[in-house]
Amino acid sequence: MSGKIGFWSVFQLVTISQVGSGLILPANLAPYGTLSLVGWVLSSIGATILAVMFASLCIRYPRTGGPHAYVQEAFGAPSAFFTGWTYWVISWVSTTAIVTSAVAYFIPLIGVSSTFFELLLEFFIIIAVTAINLKGVYKAGSTKFLFVALKMFPLLLVPLIALFFFDKSNIPAIETVAGDDMAGTLNNVMLLTLWGFIGFESATAAAGDVKDPKRIFPPALVLGTLFVALIYFVSSLGIMGVIPGHILMNTEAPYTETARIILGGNWHLLISFIACIVCITAVNAWTLASGQIALGITQDGLMPKFFAKKNKHGAPVFALVLSCIGTLPLLFFTHSENLAQKVNTIIDLSVTAFLFVYVICCLAYLKILWQQRAKEKMWQWFCGIFSLGFCLWIIFSTPMKTLLVCSFFVVSGLPIYIIRRKKLKGTGTTTTEVFQSTPPSLASEAP
Repeated sequence: MSGKIGFWSVFQLVTISQVGSGLILPANLAPYGTLSLVGWVLSSIGATILAVMFASLCIRYPRTGGPHAYVQEAFGAPSAFFTGWTYWVISWVSTTAIVTSAVAYFIPLIGVSSTFFELLLEFFIIIAVTAINLKGVYKAGSTKFLFVALKMFPLLLVPLIALFFFDKSNIPAIETVAGDDMAGTLNNVMLLTLWGFIGFESATAAAGDVKDPKRIFPPALVLGTLFVALIYFVSSLGIMGVIPGHILMNTEAPYTETARIILGGNWHLLISFIACIVCITAVNAWTLASGQIALGITQDGLMPKFFAKKNKHGAPVFALVLSCIGTLPLLFFTHSENLAQKVNTIIDLSVTAFLFVYVICCLAYLKILWQQRAKEKMWQWFCGIFSLGFCLWIIFSTPMKTLLVCSFFVVSGLPIYIIRRKKLKGTGTTTTEVFQSTPPSLASEAP
């Protein structure tokens, strides 16, 4: 590895991994009108407190791999493997929606579109981003804050200007969209709005490559999530106030269409270009996290050793390449003329699967607090209990079909885990010994 990343690089990974995934959301949320704004508020609160919890976990265990490392400390090898495996699989499953959004914002720049051409662009983006990440964490994660700000600013400026053109009649009222099934409708909204925040924890997967995790991660995670919450709420309010709901729901590039209406001329093309770049940067953040997740699981002895093989830049070659290969068929099989339908399907499955990971991390956090209860403060208990309740609320109101499909992501790793366990026993090495051979945690240094 040629270097380690600092605060602004982590802040960039936190914000971009979230914002890029949500640039298509104003169109997906358009049918829900005012209720979508309620969803943004609730999701913002939940995501921020989850960010505080993950920051606290990362301070204690600043290791490569992210969530599985925390679960390992609390529940041992089996839970750690399936947490890490699930997180790895859904990290590249979720990438398909972001790649699709990037292409949706690129198409207005060239004015030519076909299903085959769009699919080729999607393939090109994921392959090119994987190639960048093969240059190592420092190259993939180091982006100057000024460059990040220049990308973010226009995306916040457009909805702010849109507020001067605001027409509340364009946004359906809650009673109009909810009908008699308020709970079910709100759950649909929460799955969509929470998708906008999915990825805030992905930067923790590269904790082993951060200069000073204890100092950097808390402000980067929390401030990054709050910044994203502000962007999302203002964006949804401004865009929905300019474009009528029945039109917005069929718009593939909502930021571009809003800029065309309020700015005129060709300014919308500049916004489309910036949005495309932001989406591609989000793909980069997720690809970086995907490689580090697989690397962390392997370093803990739970995956075949070739997953941990690095090139001269310190990048996990096989983990990144396999993630890319796994994403390509998903892009092909989920390709659809109806962008909103495709994205909604991926979002429902991805968010629910991520909630599985968040729940086990919440339980791990609470167990760790209990074990060290003499030293812990009340606000830490609040973060853990609130985060767990927030995740379970959404899971319990999710359709059973979605839960069953998402459970496949978890059990799909069972054959590899069984094979790995047999190999460990064959060499006379137990799972416990494997974990004892890993670098000691920094739990004693946590505040």
